[in-house]
Parts: sequence; C-alpha cells; structure tokens
Amino acid sequence: MNAISPPQAGAQSLGPLVEYLVDAFQRTVLSLDVLRQRGNNFLGHNARVAPHVLTYQADLVMDGRTFARPVNYALVRIKPPAGVVVDPRKRPFIVVDPRAGHGPGIGGMKQDSEIGVALQAGHPCYFVGFLPEPMPGQTVEDVCRAEARFVAKVAELHPDAPGKPCLIANCQAGWQVMMMAAVAPEVCGPIMLAGSPLSYWAGVRGRNPMRYLGGLLGGTWLTSMAGDMGNGIFDGANLVANFESLHPDNTYWKKPYDVFTKVDTEAERFLEFEKWWGSPVLLNAGEMQWIADELFVGNKLTAGRITTSDGTRVDLRNIRSPIVVFCSHGDDITPPQQALGWVLDLYGSEEELIANGQTIVYALHQSIGHLGIFVSGKVATKEHEEFAQCMDMIDLMPPGLYEAVITENGGDLANTQLISGNYLMSLEARTLEDIRALGTNPPEDDARFAAAARVSEINQGLYSTLLRPVVKALANETTAEWSRRTHPNRLRFEAFADSNPLMAPVATLAAAVRENRMPAAPDNPFLAWQNAMADLTVSGLKAWGEARDAMTEAFFLNVYGSPVVQAMVGLGADNAEQDRHAARDLAREAAIARMRDALLHKIDEGGLLEACVRALVHIRRPERKVDERGFAMLKAISALVPADKRIGFAGFKDMLREQSLILMLEEERAVAAIPGMLPADRGVRAKGVAVIRQLLSARGALPAESQARMDRIAAMFLPEPDAVAIPAEPVAAKPSSAKAARPAPVSVKMTAPRAVAAKRTPVHAARKRPAGAATGKSKRP
Repeated sequence: MNAISPPQAGAQSLGPLVEYLVDAFQRTVLSLDVLRQRGNNFLGHNARVAPHVLTYQADLVMDGRTFARPVNYALVRIKPPAGVVVDPRKRPFIVVDPRAGHGPGIGGMKQDSEIGVALQAGHPCYFVGFLPEPMPGQTVEDVCRAEARFVAKVAELHPDAPGKPCLIANCQAGWQVMMMAAVAPEVCGPIMLAGSPLSYWAGVRGRNPMRYLGGLLGGTWLTSMAGDMGNGIFDGANLVANFESLHPDNTYWKKPYDVFTKVDTEAERFLEFEKWWGSPVLLNAGEMQWIADELFVGNKLTAGRITTSDGTRVDLRNIRSPIVVFCSHGDDITPPQQALGWVLDLYGSEEELIANGQTIVYALHQSIGHLGIFVSGKVATKEHEEFAQCMDMIDLMPPGLYEAVITENGGDLANTQLISGNYLMSLEARTLEDIRALGTNPPEDDARFAAAARVSEINQGLYSTLLRPVVKALANETTAEWSRRTHPNRLRFEAFADSNPLMAPVATLAAAVRENRMPAAPDNPFLAWQNAMADLTVSGLKAWGEARDAMTEAFFLNVYGSPVVQAMVGLGADNAEQDRHAARDLAREAAIARMRDALLHKIDEGGLLEACVRALVHIRRPERKVDERGFAMLKAISALVPADKRIGFAGFKDMLREQSLILMLEEERAVAAIPGMLPADRGVRAKGVAVIRQLLSARGALPAESQARMDRIAAMFLPEPDAVAIPAEPVAAKPSSAKAARPAPVSVKMTAPRAVAAKRTPVHAARKRPAGAATGKSKRP
C-alpha cells in the first residue's frame, strides 16, 4: 500500500466539500432563475384579457357578460387535439372550474385531466370558466342561473346524445352546480362533484381544523371589512393564503426546497403549476359575504334554508340527476365528511333517499390530496377514466346509495372483453351507516357550530353599525388597488420578475451555470447532511402546524361549547340538531304518496319489455351490485334491435327506475304479476328468457339465490304445458276480490319525494302492446 502525504490527504478530504459547495451555488442560481421565470409568467399571464391554464384550444359558445343579469362566466367548446376524434352523438361533458381564489383551467391543465379523459373517450367536451374581475352587482344566484343556461345550450347542440350533459364540478363549483340543479333540475344530466364541500360543519376532531376558522375569527365580519377595504371587491388572494396556511411545512419549506434540490428536472412542472396558483381572481364583496354567511359559517344549504330572489327554496332533494361524489381521505380542504355528510343531512334512511328517486354514487380515494383530485395523472388514468366510460351506466342506476369500487383487470375476471381499459368499475349498494362510519359530529359539536354562527351574526351586526361607515369612508379604488398589488401572494411573484433591477444578472448567470453544470454525486456526505437538516426543518414546521391546529380546536370547543356562550346567543339545548337537517316538506310528502299509489296501480301493467326489466332487477337484487360488463352486454344486445323498435336511452332509464321502485314497494306481488305481462307467443317468451340469461351471464356464474330466482322467472316465461302454479316465496293469503287484493301500506318511509314524479308519463303508455299480448291485468299463477 502506497503512503499518502498529509497535504494530499487534506486535498482529498476537501474534495466532497468543494463539490458540494459548487453544486449548491449552481442550484441557488438556477432556483433564482426559476423564480425569475415564475415572476415573468405571473405578469404576462395576468395581463391577458382572459387568463387561463387550459392546454386546449376552445371556441366561445356563450358569453355571460351579455345576459340580462351579466356575469363574468363563459361557456366554451374544447377543440379536440390532433389524433383525437369525438362523436357528437355521445353524451357531452361540461367541466366547471372553481372560482375559489384561483383562475380557471385546472380541469384541463394537463392531457391527463378531466377534459383530456372525456375527449379520449370520444365525448364532446365543454368548459365553463370565468374572467378575473366580476361584473358589477353580480351575485351567486346570477352565476347559478347563467350556468343553467350554459347546460341547456349544450343539450340543444347535441339533440342525438343518449342523455343530458354530464357536469364535472370541481371544489367550489360543486356546491354552485348543485344549487343550480336544485332550482333547474330539468336541464342536468349526471353531476360529478370532485372535492366539493357541501356539509360545512362536518369533520373529525383532530383532523379537520379548517372548519373552525369562522369561529376562531369571531364570524364573518372580517370578510365584510376586507370587502369594504377593497372598495366593494374581495381579493381571492386571501382565500389562497388560507389554503397555504394549512400546511406551513409545505408552504414555507418543502415546495421551495424541492425546486432547489431538483432544479434540473422539476422546473417545468413547478412553473406550470405556479402559473395557476399565482393568478388570484376577484369576487364582488357581496358574493364572498354570501358564501361565508350562508354556507361556510351558516351551513344553510343542506338544511334548505337558502332561498332565491323570487322566493324559491334551494332544496337539494329536488335534484333529479345522478350525483357522483369523488373525495379522498388525503384531502384536508374537503374531507370525506364534508363531501358526503349532506346525504345524512337530507335523508334519515335509505328508503327516503330511494323514494325521492335520487341516485348517489361515491368513490373514496385513500391518499390523494385536494388538488390531485383535479389534476393528478394517476387519478386521471383510473378514477376519472372509469367515470367517463361508465357515466351512462351510472345514469341508468335505480335510485339508491352506491359506492364505486374500481379494481384492476388482472385477467382472472369473466368476460374481460366487456371491460373497457385496465380497470373494472362496480357499483355496490351502501347504507347511510357506511357514510356515518366515516365520522360525524356528535350533537354537542353541532351545538358549538350553531353557537359560532349566532356569534357571527351578532358581530356582523356590530361591524355594520359601528365600523363599516368608517372603513368605507377611508377606502377608495386607489387604496384598494394598492392593497391588492402588495398582497404577499402577489408580491412574492412579482418581486423576482425582470422588472426588478436586482434580478438583471440572474438570467445571464443561469445560462452560464447550465453550460458548466457540475452536480454533486448522490453519495456526497454534505448532500446527505443538507437533506437531514431539511427533514428536521420540515418536522419542526409540521409540529408547529399541528400544535396550532390543536390549540385552534381546543379554543373552538371550549368557547362555543360553553353553556353561557350558547345561552347568550339564544341557543337552546334542543335546536342545534334541528338547524342542520332539512325540514319536512308537506308538499313533497303528498307527492310521494301520490307517486306510491300510481306505482302500485302499475304493478299489473306493461308488456314483454317491462316484464324482462322487472325480472332482471328482481334476479340481481340479492347481490346489491352491478358492474360495467352488464351494461356493455346491454348495449351490445340493444344494438341488434331494429332502430324503429328501440325505446331510447331516456325511455329505458324511466322504465328501469319505475320497475325498480315497484319491486321495492311490493316485490312478491310485482314478480307474481310477470306472467300476465307476457305475450301469448311462446317463441317471443323464449327470446325474452334468452336475453335475460345473456345479460346475467356478463359477470359469470350466478350466486345461489340469484340462480334460484332465475329458475323461477324462467318457469314463468316458459311454463310446462300442464303447470298450474309456479313456486313462489311464502306470502300471506289474498282475498278473492280485486279490491280486497290491494296491498296494505308498505313500511317504506317515503318522506322526501320528487315533486314531479307522479306526473311523469309511463314509458309504456304511448307504446302499443305486441300482437297476442295479454291484457294489463295480472294472470296470477
């Protein structure tokens, strides 16, 4: 072994240090250059008339600024990129972006996005965006009515589509679209809510601190003051700051540190995202005040305590469209409790939900964050892709609560040729207990939030009386614009742009660094030390954030849980729970009773198609799930039917829902009526049984109970020549007279009906019975 002289050993020992210092200096210069580019992007992007981050070209369809009640929203049609072909006869999709502080475009910022997935599936795609400044006097109600016109226009442009447009509403746009659908239920197709809060008090102790913010600040009076200081304009940068405060470790360290450590590879992704994150928009002060008072602090939406200017009550139970809720356990801005708790606020049982004719499907991701729900490529290639491909199937689902379960197609499933893509979507029936299991507020916490809402009203009154005149007298457009320009969430972008003389040498220096880049080796010990210090910093900031959240929660629970505070605001011990839940609607209950009677009278009515649909639903009921294979088989079979004999998607949907509700009310009587609905022609009956078997075979072999039901149905369709009766489940003896045979009232609780359900014309009413068909009265075996 050769000896090493001390000077040589010292030089070698300094090698890793020099290497690290050079690398750190170069990364610092390149990081500054990334911030410089971000600042330039900020100025250029916000100088545009209609800034957005869509990666797609679009044509303007409707401009909300031209409406009688003008709004700063617009409807555009997305142009498919090269190589993508859309079918105008497919259901159109409309993506609605959130106006919650940021500008529009997040739903189509990437190719793997909500818009991209819909286009790849061949659907025409539209986008609802907005301008950075509101129209004078614009209200939330005006926006909802404008969105209803947008949806109606899209439906008008696609008269041959199988159903009404599907709406994908992100975050804030979710509750806005739900309000629109509640007052204009006739215009919407399926509604998909992506990370949208609807139950604002809901959450889990120790995990959802953002819901305490209103109580911590004493209510919404600060929102009023911010709007007054803005000369009637609320700055969306304040909302962005609220989101960033949730995770100080990410905001103040992890995000900039990731750019510093991965500046050679992460710059483009960072700049792309920051273009959207760094473009706050403005709201009218009245808009923001309404949102804060009525929704986030007041929590009035699901309680049905919001009315429009013409006195119409916004009741989410009026929505006729299927509602798809996509949420995540990793989302702390809209946790699953806030995304799904509204179902518990509206309905006391599954029977009420079904009786109201509402179909609700939810999907729970385990880890993705709030923004990842809209833009994550991993999500787009799985959840969004499956929803886009299966939306027609969801639209056909009978009323009820379902969970969308997406599993990988590993090749071990039956009839894999009926599965689109790499995943299989199943819709499995759920109960309200499954939603309660996610976590709900105990009654004493609801009382705390109700007390906070009362305190907010008091403080708002005091501010309006004592401080508002002074604030408005001091504010003007000059001071308002100055406050917006110097907001930290804007200033930190602009400060690094080329307009700052101190940044002049950065671009030249960064170019020289890129030409002579010398990154440190991955095993450099000083690089490991740097990462260790960074991890320590992250841990410290995270601990501080968690301690702050714990103190916030403790403050809220103790202050607003005080019996003295609740008594001072006039809150009794028994009315907190009442404030949260939707009130009874006598007109709705009367409509439910009429609908129930109408359905019971239709038990013996219908022809071969109704009988086949009823039989299919009856056979599958014990399994409590469906998947896309059955729907694919249904489409394949329907394509073989001559065009002049098809009833269409809408007609089949109405028939399926009607037969499902009939089975829910009187299953045994409804099944026993099937033979009387069948034609006399045995060959036609045989074809009906063959179609039923073919549809049922899509998922493979039937479970035992379903197979027994199939055998019974087959005997009904094709009885033995000498058969007198068909084995049935034991039922109580029925009186001989037709009038006495009317069933006793069922135990299903129908207290939340769809007011127009009883007026709907039956699908079969306008269709003639096939030649040789039996009369409408049941021929019971």
